[in-house]
Amino acid sequence: MPETTPPPDFAGLSLSDIAAFAADNRLPPVEKWNPAHCGDSFMRIASDGTWFHEGSPIGRAAMVRLFSTILRREPDGGYVLVTPVEKLSIAVDDAPFVAVEMKVEGEGRKRRIAFRLNTGDLVVADAAHPLRIVERDDGPHPYVTVRKGLDALIARPVYYEMVNLALDEGGEDGDRPGLWSEGSFFALDAQ
Repeated sequence: MPETTPPPDFAGLSLSDIAAFAADNRLPPVEKWNPAHCGDSFMRIASDGTWFHEGSPIGRAAMVRLFSTILRREPDGGYVLVTPVEKLSIAVDDAPFVAVEMKVEGEGRKRRIAFRLNTGDLVVADAAHPLRIVERDDGPHPYVTVRKGLDALIARPVYYEMVNLALDEGGEDGDRPGLWSEGSFFALDAQ
């Protein structure tokens, strides 16, 4: 099983430290595990990132972190918690993770943007972890890809930081507002 030690202090890390930590984050090979579906976990991840079991919030951060490492998105779009011997459905209201903090180094095409998730995981926005905006009736919903099929909803205050950064800098891709990170441009408008 993966380690569930607390993640490092996000504020004290450089972007190079964050990138190294994110690259070294060892996760179980859930994509290789294919046990039979065993039923429902009676768990739900709310749109604010709170994990529930049988209607009660899971209060232990280490337990949420552990469960998050065995979370997988199925080809049909559903979510499961999977181990080598069992697979249980889990309900996800929006995205399974929430990006709660952002750190930025550099400007323009040389910028690097990292996010700390509600689980303590760290993600650097790049071609493999793109940013995207989905427009809904209640406004834009920004996401960053965490790993195969799993996204993090970017918390509204963090999204506003991103928008202010893009507006301060001016459009880099014609008139489309957006930001560069690790050599990739990410538009901050819905496509």
